[in-house]
Amino acid sequence: MAQNDSLAVPSGDKYVTVFNDPVNFNVKHPLHNSWTLWFDNPGKKSNANTWEQSLKELITFDTVEDFWGVYNNIMKTCDLSISSNYHLFKQGIKPMWEDTANKHGGKWSIQLPRNKTMNDIDGIWLNTMLACIGEAFEHENEVCGVVVSVRRAFFRIALWTRSSDNQNVAMSIGTTLKRETGIDGMFEFQPHHETKSSGKPWTV
Repeated sequence: MAQNDSLAVPSGDKYVTVFNDPVNFNVKHPLHNSWTLWFDNPGKKSNANTWEQSLKELITFDTVEDFWGVYNNIMKTCDLSISSNYHLFKQGIKPMWEDTANKHGGKWSIQLPRNKTMNDIDGIWLNTMLACIGEAFEHENEVCGVVVSVRRAFFRIALWTRSSDNQNVAMSIGTTLKRETGIDGMFEFQPHHETKSSGKPWTV
């Protein structure tokens, strides 16, 4: 990148670019959307009420640098206790089916055996988040958020969408998700309220 590129700022400006000081530069790179990270661990005997009570809004960020600041200072997925979930959703969307943005949507998900993916789950979850905040999807406006769930026998990765009735759009998102995560396995799409008329699930 040339020094006269968009990251360069006029001399005397309060912001320091990577060209001025590669170590201490403070220019931030905005994301297209703001994102909120949520966490919950309701335990084995949870119900709708206890689950919502356990859901905690951790932090909202809107720049590349702030994302890395969050990621580098939270517990890694492989170290979370059983029944834990991280949810990364666009700001203003709660990670629950009842939210207006989610209620007509669905999710692409895959279960990954713990014994085979314990060493890989952190990278898979990171790539999933980067695909979302980095606008990797052709139908980016359809993406509501992503979830990683820790269970005794498996990890689950899920991407939530705004709608569930357009197969071409859904398949495009699923294909991109599989490519970006690098997972060698089958993702399956499921409407939140089982409204899809076809008996055979969409898979990639």
